[in-house]
Amino acid sequence: MSLLGADASEPLPISLVGHTVFCPRRAWLEAAGERVDSYQMEVGSSAHRRVDDPTSSRPTAQRSVDAHHAELGIVGKCDIVEGDPAQGVQVIEYKASPVRRQPTVTDPHRIQLTLQRMCLESMGLRVASMGVYFTNHQSLVTVEPSTELDTRAIDYVSQTRAIVEGKSAPPPLDADEKCRFCSHASVCLPDEITAAKPARSISVTDPNTDILHLLTYGSRAQLRQGRIQVVKGDEELASVPLERAAGLVIYGNIDVSGALVRELLWRGATIVWCSGTGRVIGWSRSAKAPHGHERVAQYLRSEQGDLGMAREFVACKIGNQATLLRRNGTATATAVADIRKVKRRAGQVRSLPDLFAVEGEAAALYFAGFPGMFKERADQSLVGEWDGRAGRHASDPLNAALNFVYGMLLSDTIRAIVACGLDPSAGFLHSSARNKPALALDLMEEFRAPIADSAIIGAVNNGSFDATMVTRSLGDCRLTERGRKVVTSAYERRAQTVITHPEFGYRVTWRRAIEIQARMVLAVLDGTRQDYRGVQTR
Repeated sequence: MSLLGADASEPLPISLVGHTVFCPRRAWLEAAGERVDSYQMEVGSSAHRRVDDPTSSRPTAQRSVDAHHAELGIVGKCDIVEGDPAQGVQVIEYKASPVRRQPTVTDPHRIQLTLQRMCLESMGLRVASMGVYFTNHQSLVTVEPSTELDTRAIDYVSQTRAIVEGKSAPPPLDADEKCRFCSHASVCLPDEITAAKPARSISVTDPNTDILHLLTYGSRAQLRQGRIQVVKGDEELASVPLERAAGLVIYGNIDVSGALVRELLWRGATIVWCSGTGRVIGWSRSAKAPHGHERVAQYLRSEQGDLGMAREFVACKIGNQATLLRRNGTATATAVADIRKVKRRAGQVRSLPDLFAVEGEAAALYFAGFPGMFKERADQSLVGEWDGRAGRHASDPLNAALNFVYGMLLSDTIRAIVACGLDPSAGFLHSSARNKPALALDLMEEFRAPIADSAIIGAVNNGSFDATMVTRSLGDCRLTERGRKVVTSAYERRAQTVITHPEFGYRVTWRRAIEIQARMVLAVLDGTRQDYRGVQTR
């Protein structure tokens, strides 16, 4: 019979129990498959590299020893088990502590060592002592076993199993200093989830990586000596370290080697394929994507509908259109006020058809004032050809540029959603019926004006984009290669612009803001937030 009184058929890793001691939500994130590259994680992996190699064992010191406890239903590895089994062995756990000044044993360390000891004893070994070896301080600190530790360790195993089998995520810790040093703070978002004003300075920094846009038709991207190399014929167009790539966006007829696709999937980096006009064709997803349970919840909620979330997407979009028009346009205060009135109605509609009607009314007002945001020094032929917003099959340069940059924004939004483990295809505002990336289209609404529209307005006003950067054929207007590069550069500058987050008050790039909002959707689905709050510029 199980000591836990529960079904222990699925063994729990001892390390996961240690995460529960540190923070139940951290354990849930680990169990859901969230992986974070951080300084602490890299230092920890480096410190374990030698002890993780069982071939380096000596007769008196075995490394990376498998351990299990059938009754508790736990498995794990002991870093070092040394000594004579007849006399009793010593269990040593290696720990890196790059952010600690003192080699201090914490509660998660004690519970982890206690469970390792219990595993070895259930396997027939006598454990004489146990301790933690701190690699940064090169010192061993012993831990005394006790009945009290054994009882707590068994209780934490029960708590961990309840977390793993639970239907909702544990709430973040409340104003706890541990969050400042947690490697998973950037995906947990404790202050943002609890809607607390960020009095703490939690290091939710932007990853030091870039999105690579491949624009040259006929080129090929491949993996070469740890770098992404882009070639066309015998000419090398670009060479970027693999670690710098957070994702790849491919436009038109460009080849990608299988080795590069496999490596990016292994690293969890998303590849998005687009047409030459920027229309999204498909994307890649790693089989190790986190939050499988939340994806199922997403499908159910998408099928049932969520009008509240849909209203927030549209209201934020309209509000941001009004702000952009007020900041840059020559529209009268009355025109801006009219758009804000429509925005207030968006928050009160009772059905999706009504919401789409309100969105269309706001779009008509916004794009009527769109030409007024271009300055006198801009290429006036662009403004002269503008006859209102057109989607596919643009017949003028401005609409062609907007279509292309909206495709880039959609690619970024897809990448953010996939990084959270959600499915871009199951949305709450747009329909999935025509196989569209509905959730990505939902989420990008609030970013259209401040990122995409703003990038095009800036490129036209500073003279970097003009009417010579398009080709025309049978009434259609498309960007030339030079035009695509200019629009891509303008978009990247805007996406990398650092802003003060309107809701949370810290400094963040627009690209990172997209992922934060994707994680707010995730928080609604996993039950840690009641409602979704979008980004609204002021």
